[in-house]
Amino acid sequence: MANVTDAAFRRLIAKYGKPDVMYTEFVSANGLCSAGQNKLLIDLKYSKTERPIVAQVFTADPEKMFEVAKLIKKLGFDGLDINMGCPDKNVVRQGAGAALMKHPTLAQSLIHAAKRGAPKLPISVKTRLGDTKNDLTTWLPALLEAKPAAIIIHCRTRKEMSKVPAHWEAIKQAVDIAKGTGVLIIGNGDVKDLEDAQKKAELTGCDGIMIGRGIFGNPWLFNTKTDLKKITVKKKLKVMLEHTRLFDKILGKDKPFHIMRKHYKAYASGFDGSKELRIKLMQTENIKDVEKIVKNFK
Repeated sequence: MANVTDAAFRRLIAKYGKPDVMYTEFVSANGLCSAGQNKLLIDLKYSKTERPIVAQVFTADPEKMFEVAKLIKKLGFDGLDINMGCPDKNVVRQGAGAALMKHPTLAQSLIHAAKRGAPKLPISVKTRLGDTKNDLTTWLPALLEAKPAAIIIHCRTRKEMSKVPAHWEAIKQAVDIAKGTGVLIIGNGDVKDLEDAQKKAELTGCDGIMIGRGIFGNPWLFNTKTDLKKITVKKKLKVMLEHTRLFDKILGKDKPFHIMRKHYKAYASGFDGSKELRIKLMQTENIKDVEKIVKNFK
């Protein structure tokens, strides 16, 4: 997720509740092939604690994908994921993200280009059910034909964005379509916690579950030894400060501080006084502001 799953956030998750695999925020392959590459490389920064880690990129240009796949391999990533599901208008306008669901032949070319650029790296695809309706019966076979290592399916259409409940029955459909191909099917959308993830995996028969928004403000989510209900407000705010300091240390020179506000919305919720605290945190401009507000709140 752009400006969310950055190096600071992933490092925090790796410490408090590491999942089986992590993905970077998605990065423009076109940008990585341009003179502005250095500005984007910060989005691909990672530490050993985050391994295994997969780099996610987007483009509609197979040649750019080929070049970026070579770069991703050189940077030492454990896998490369091609975003074919982002509904953002700016991404779609470039013919990338969700726009690729209308162009299966181009989508196949991108997978093949990534394989050529990084022949020993697992290549996966993150996508959706379809553009305006469930098109899995035509869209998924096209992807399977290109033989990616895995296909992650957010079970909504591009048109639905995240405005309706995820259609998890479609993941079972995807599993049936992919049966015998050797391609892993991973479900995504509205997963609340590990218990919910386990139920969805059992009901659909999918090979794995990806969690996105569910981990906002909750870096303990993947920690099976932690009772999430017993995490105190004090502990939550302490980790929020730790997250802020990590961001300042790792990304402070390259990214604007207001990016952290997305996380403050999640950390400051569900307890007495959280609304008032959240309002103050959304006005912060630097780490000192946050430390002062948290200290006064305590």
